[in-house]
Amino acid sequence: METHEIASRFLRHFEQHGHSKVPSASLILDDPNLLFVNAGMVQFKPYFLGEVPPPYPRATSVQKCVRTGDIDEVGKTTRHNTFFQMAGNFSFGDYFKEGAIKLAWELITSPQDQGGFGFDPERIWATVYEDDAEAAALWKKVAGLPSDRIQARDMVDNFWSMGVPGPCGPCSEIYYDRGPEYGREGGPVVDEDRYIEIWNLVFMQNIRGEGSGKKDFPILGELPAKNIDTGMGVERVATLLQGVENVYETDLVRPVITRAEEISGHRYGADHTDDVRFRVVADHARSGMMLIGDGVTPGNDGRGYVLRRLLRRIVRSMRLLGVHEPVLPEFATVVRDAMGPSYPELVSDFDRISDIMRGEEEAFLATLTSGSRIFDLAAEQTKSSGGGILAGDKAFQLHDTYGFPIDLTLEMAAEQGLTVDEQGFRALMEEQRQRAKADAASRKSGHGDLSVYRQLLEDGGETEFLGYTDLQATATVLGLLVDGAPVRSAGAGTKAEVVLNRTPFYAESGGQVADTGVLLGSGVELKVLDVQKIVPGLFVHRVEVVDGELGLGTEVTGSVDADRRASIARSHSATHLVHAAVRGAYGKRAAQAGSLNAPGRMRFDFTSSGGVSADVLTEVEEEVNDYLQTDVEVQSYVTTKDKALELGAVALFGEKYGNDVRVVDMGEYSRELCGGTHVGRIGQLGLVKLVGDSSIGSGVHRVEALVGQDALRHVRKEQLLVSQLAGSLKVPTDQLPGRIEDVLTRLRNAEKEIEQLRTQQVLGSAGALADSAKDIGGVALVAEKIAEGIDAAGLRALAGEVRNRLGSRPGVVALFAPAEGKVSFVVGTTSTARDKGFAAGKLVPAFAEAVGGRGGGKADMAQGGGTNPDGIDRAISLLGDAVARG
Repeated sequence: METHEIASRFLRHFEQHGHSKVPSASLILDDPNLLFVNAGMVQFKPYFLGEVPPPYPRATSVQKCVRTGDIDEVGKTTRHNTFFQMAGNFSFGDYFKEGAIKLAWELITSPQDQGGFGFDPERIWATVYEDDAEAAALWKKVAGLPSDRIQARDMVDNFWSMGVPGPCGPCSEIYYDRGPEYGREGGPVVDEDRYIEIWNLVFMQNIRGEGSGKKDFPILGELPAKNIDTGMGVERVATLLQGVENVYETDLVRPVITRAEEISGHRYGADHTDDVRFRVVADHARSGMMLIGDGVTPGNDGRGYVLRRLLRRIVRSMRLLGVHEPVLPEFATVVRDAMGPSYPELVSDFDRISDIMRGEEEAFLATLTSGSRIFDLAAEQTKSSGGGILAGDKAFQLHDTYGFPIDLTLEMAAEQGLTVDEQGFRALMEEQRQRAKADAASRKSGHGDLSVYRQLLEDGGETEFLGYTDLQATATVLGLLVDGAPVRSAGAGTKAEVVLNRTPFYAESGGQVADTGVLLGSGVELKVLDVQKIVPGLFVHRVEVVDGELGLGTEVTGSVDADRRASIARSHSATHLVHAAVRGAYGKRAAQAGSLNAPGRMRFDFTSSGGVSADVLTEVEEEVNDYLQTDVEVQSYVTTKDKALELGAVALFGEKYGNDVRVVDMGEYSRELCGGTHVGRIGQLGLVKLVGDSSIGSGVHRVEALVGQDALRHVRKEQLLVSQLAGSLKVPTDQLPGRIEDVLTRLRNAEKEIEQLRTQQVLGSAGALADSAKDIGGVALVAEKIAEGIDAAGLRALAGEVRNRLGSRPGVVALFAPAEGKVSFVVGTTSTARDKGFAAGKLVPAFAEAVGGRGGGKADMAQGGGTNPDGIDRAISLLGDAVARG
């Protein structure tokens, strides 16, 4: 049975039993605990947590999932996969244990000609939580399983929670006995290679408290409404129904291996080392395609880094199989053809996906060339100094500057007999990550204890948003928090969080910043600083009490800062128009990858596999401003998602949409799904001025623009600057570029002349330095501190000239140049000194520590640097001692 048919049968079975079929969510959801969606229930978490009411009592889905915790293990065995499909059925306070067991048993054991999977009932085993006698009894009652095929396990194996306080409960796992040729008798508790798990039924019936691990937390009680969450591994079922040994031989994975065999000339199954590489290629090609399909682009952090690592491991594995030509587009085609029937977006969006993969491979091949040179130098320096550990800062440099994934550095180091200071590397990575997240961390609530917010939502319902039509509204205070804790009142000077029954204030989302303004009540005034949706549907106003005292139940009038809102609306509308113009220029593959809509300015990120032409961006700016002259009306309306997409509305990657969506139209030029605020007519934007463009990662480009009065002020400022430059250079403005180029040319020529004079002056001292050589055991040693002002190239040239002047004498030259609290040094040896065993690279470790540095090189010339110029004299002394020892 094909994998696509397995997924279809699952969905069909549960639809026939009253479940709503829900499409797979994007692999990217707004969940601060998850890098990627890693389970079927993730998109239903708000319903299980009680954040929002479920729109259906029961649902079913086949969810695409990515788990990246064990990337390094992929390929080493056949058990690990980063991408997989999880089929699930879910009940929200509807049926419970008996219903879940009955539905699962019916599907797995019904004959295939009746829509089931046709598994032999005599080979099915079940595990239950050790205290769940009810589930064990139901397996006997519903499925007729004998007691010896129902095994009890402890909390670690058969109890489920989200890892935070909230819903939890026992689970029951369904296993299939593959037969004695696969392992020992005795059921899953004895051998999980023979008895393979295919389905997990979670009975969400309890509430857990604080704690860590899988069992160190208290069970606080029972849920008022019990839920069901199940997950069936589609690929595992395919392995069994297709009669193959493992996932890598199933119909959706094996074609990638087959193509890799054709390209490399190697055969899967002939050599274990090659097999590991084949499996890495097969797994990562699927994961990479699915991640790009959902809007992830390669980068050096977060999701982008995971994708980059996956794609580069494919390239690296194929190179180890002897293939040095580009391969990613080949595998993209195979994955598209295999996965397309279940995920049609891989077909419709293939050009964009393939372009990103091609661009990343080209960048990595260039990286391998330049980065490998840096790695080889670092490895040589490590070994020449007698070390066996590549420094963490070198591994970080390779990652940060050259895009080398740490696992690639580890592999290359191992090939040269070295290890890597992973702890030092991780520490530097964490420093970088913390710097990047410092600002965002102050704004994000994460998944801390949100129970107080959920309770407010449950008690008062969703906040009614009036801001599309009203900038002022009267509301009642339903919730009041200080430092995250509920209070009944807050006095002047207090910073608090306020929940209202209705609000005109827009909460930050979709790239649009939050509104600010004031809340006024009887004897109380509050300044609204920010508005966030801590849980879906609940607007939380972050305020400062300016005067008086605010209490629960107080009636207040909220007034949005109208000028600021209008400016933000202009920016958001400008983003839509720039998006449309960019798509017009580069096609559908130029998909939005992020945005910021703030007062008077906008930022728009989009995917671009190749370079972005400045001429095209100029055309984009002109096109947008030309369209503003039409002053078309901006319309918004709510319709179904399917209808909106039929109308050509653009949906954004990673966004989670419900069945009903809001569409914003700007004539036929732009139509997007959007929940933000916009101008009434596009002429109100006035002017859109692009002021910056840059690449922010592999395949992602960013344009920045000013809008309205901010754009006009920028243009005036530029005009003033041009006029001032023209006046200073005494030329008309139209001749300014030519005159500036002439001045720069003369300046560059003057700098070259100065450099030549400086070099001549430095080299002029070579004779005196050579004459100052000290004889140490028959070796002429020149070790001197050079005056500040010489650069590294000049220092090398001077050392070479001094060495030449020593003639045929065995000689060692070491020159140190201090500059701004640092020191550079160069060591050179004559050929006769090298004949006596003196190698420049091996002399460096003898003194480098004295100047707080390191270095290395070849036998004839080595160089390095340090952070302690005060140690130069001691370094010279240590070098003399090393030469004396021979």
